[in-house]
Amino acid sequence: MKQAFITMLAMQDKMNQKVHADWITQRYEWYRAIWIECGELTDHYGYKWWKKQTPDIDQVRLEVVDIWHFGMSALFTEGETLEDIAELMEGQLRGYQYQQQGVLDATEALAQHSLESKGFSVTLFWDLMNATEMGFEELFRQYVGKNVLNFFRQDNGYKEGSYHKQWQGREDNEHLVEILSELDSQASNFSDNVYRALQQRYTALTA
Repeated sequence: MKQAFITMLAMQDKMNQKVHADWITQRYEWYRAIWIECGELTDHYGYKWWKKQTPDIDQVRLEVVDIWHFGMSALFTEGETLEDIAELMEGQLRGYQYQQQGVLDATEALAQHSLESKGFSVTLFWDLMNATEMGFEELFRQYVGKNVLNFFRQDNGYKEGSYHKQWQGREDNEHLVEILSELDSQASNFSDNVYRALQQRYTALTA
């Protein structure tokens, strides 16, 4: 698990550098992005007791992955290596035991912690991941996919505002879900294949 943490942390660092070369010293409010993503997850899961709602589990799990992006980013501090951060993450999970709870309760606990601490709890995130029945291997697979999508967005003008997030009425996240289901995540060029598939769809659907 530690090596997988290091791999994802390295990917996240690379993505954040694309936004700002010296991103760690900027001290962005990652906690704010975390609780906002928790709100989006809640919306996909459904909370309106006054109308019929069916949880969109695929989108819920994508929101879990989005939270993971921001959560890992929040753990970076000046002077610490990727291995240091991975050890911190492993330390938080040492002796971890999941207490059965609902998706909304787990989401709210994580959001509350983020607001109160302005930080990120790996154990509360693990509670949310387990509540959505998402295993670590699935988290890793989807994280790689979403990381590639984030690079794709930046390469196509996301920061400048010229990127089209909606492709013929569907959000790019929805296209990513389909792409990930069609590709072999064990392939050595998995991330390249995801990027290529996104490019093909984006070009065809926004032309």
